[in-house]
Amino acid sequence: MASIHKEILIDANPADVWNALRDFGALHTRLVPGFVTDTKLDGDARIVTFSNGTVAREILVDCDDKRRRLVYAIVSERIRQHSASAQVFAESDGRTRFVWIADVLPNEIAPYMDAQMVLGLSAMLKALGRDAA
Repeated sequence: MASIHKEILIDANPADVWNALRDFGALHTRLVPGFVTDTKLDGDARIVTFSNGTVAREILVDCDDKRRRLVYAIVSERIRQHSASAQVFAESDGRTRFVWIADVLPNEIAPYMDAQMVLGLSAMLKALGRDAA
């Protein structure tokens, strides 16, 4: 199984980043606007439309306010396994360390997922950083 690890520093208050991350139905407006163009809630899942036209059903596995950690999974015809966690950590200088880990099968899909995660993090920096317009 391919495991993709991403970690960035965001020039933003950790509480603000967590508030945006935990808002499960607001990817397209709060966390990664532009990268995600629409999010619709459907029970414990969200239907996510990405800027490249891909649509995914992401199931909420856990939202832990104490640890500031959100876990979700994707099951589809193309993806046999996808489990991801995103977690917010406070840095001593007031910034946020954001850690995103995804485990995927088949392994061949890992380069695509990796590239998508890079685009997602870029959108997140733009949306949440203190210099965000």
